Amino acid sequence: MKPKNSFFSLRGQVIYWCAAVLLILTAFPFFWMVSTSFKPLREIFVSPPNFLPKNFTLANFVQLFEQTRFLIYFRNSVFVSTLTVIFTMAIATAGAYSLTRFRFYGREKIASLILFTYMFAPIMIIIPFYVLIKRIGIANTHLALILAYTAFCLPFSLWLLRAFFQSIPLVLEEAALVDGATRFRAVFHVILPLALPGIIATAIFTFILAWNDYIFVRILITSDNLKTLSVGIADLYNATVIDWGMIMSGGMLITIPVLVFFIFIQRYLIAGWGAGAVKG
Repeated sequence: MKPKNSFFSLRGQVIYWCAAVLLILTAFPFFWMVSTSFKPLREIFVSPPNFLPKNFTLANFVQLFEQTRFLIYFRNSVFVSTLTVIFTMAIATAGAYSLTRFRFYGREKIASLILFTYMFAPIMIIIPFYVLIKRIGIANTHLALILAYTAFCLPFSLWLLRAFFQSIPLVLEEAALVDGATRFRAVFHVILPLALPGIIATAIFTFILAWNDYIFVRILITSDNLKTLSVGIADLYNATVIDWGMIMSGGMLITIPVLVFFIFIQRYLIAGWGAGAVKG
């Protein structure tokens, strides 16, 4: 008797068709953005629309670089997002380790309160945060943005890394300490390699949040030279005549670094899962 092929079964067809529909709904906006970015202006508003550009052009990208400060915005986004990841990972890793390895009064309550702070939307805390940085004297600086992103990402990052540290057997660290390793060497050579999947996943979350943020940049940054890509491209909508080709080309260039970052990191994420296995 031949085994039943799951693809030709009713359940299998339903699953595959649902996955195909979900893929189309998710990928079509990105496809349309890429297609529009390579169309000349007269093709963008043609009816019925063309899914692929008939006259392929790079004029939208040339215009984007010549008429806007895209490269400055790009540099600012990379700088702010990278430092946010570094600060958040350093604090979250140390905090998650302390919440799982040291016993002190109120440890579980502190862990619950950390996640509770993540429930507040950015719009609820942005005004008090702006008043605070104004008094400190760091308003309209990248430092204010980095601190804001770090404070907003830290609760979830701590909670996520805490779960990964809890999954690492304590006996591995104790064995390293018995063999004469210091706590720092035990953490660096034993705990961190096993927690690498969680650290990478948290870094991806932090980078994407900082890269795509709009609210904090709009309120905390007033100088055009300090704006990031999200606000810099959004300002193109304020023009007298909206150039959709230039906006779509800017959106495409904003999305590509995130995709490249995720594809590059994904190898190490999978390798980290394999390296985290405890061998007998």
